[in-house]
Amino acid sequence: MNGIHDMGGMQGFGPVLIEKNEPVFHAPWEGRTYALSTALGIWGKWNLDASRYGIEFIPPADYLSMTYYQRWYVRVVEQLVKAGMVTRAEVETGHPAPGSVKAVPPLTADKVGAFVRNGTHYDRDVAVLPKFQAGHRVRTRNINPPTHTRLPRYARGKIGTVEHDYGVFVFPDTNSQFLGERPQHVYSVRFAARELWGDQAKAQDAVYVNMWDDYLEPA
Repeated sequence: MNGIHDMGGMQGFGPVLIEKNEPVFHAPWEGRTYALSTALGIWGKWNLDASRYGIEFIPPADYLSMTYYQRWYVRVVEQLVKAGMVTRAEVETGHPAPGSVKAVPPLTADKVGAFVRNGTHYDRDVAVLPKFQAGHRVRTRNINPPTHTRLPRYARGKIGTVEHDYGVFVFPDTNSQFLGERPQHVYSVRFAARELWGDQAKAQDAVYVNMWDDYLEPA
């Protein structure tokens, strides 16, 4: 969707401030939020793309006032309630409802090490023909879907060149809505900076964006 989360190319936010020696987590609760999000995802009630889609529903004013992991926390709570794993009252009180059944989590302490080492993969070993090859000139589709997409606004309707084919991956636009994985090729597409930003951009600059087959058409 065209929400505040899609900030690439937007003006008015000032320079990007780099924090020297930035820690992985700025506070213990951030680490716990990351761990909870990861562990809860093993239940299979949602997927990575659905999680990204969930953050897009945060109202713009709230989104801009939140830190990165505050958004994660809000998203996790909403997913838990929507999946029926907890009630809103249980979240607000911190206590289980009387008579509620205690579930056994699929990710137990003895399995954490193997899970972290192996991770979660979204590439797929399936026979899908690529629509494009390295060197092909392509144009991105000019779409404005009300649902999740990984095609950023600043790169829609633009002409670029396929640089590399990464292989076959799950398509986030359908996977986020549980409409199927629809695996397809993902490419690194090179866009001249002036194609994206106009003549004020430097002629030698370029931006590389990962693009699924369904985002592209021949130029």
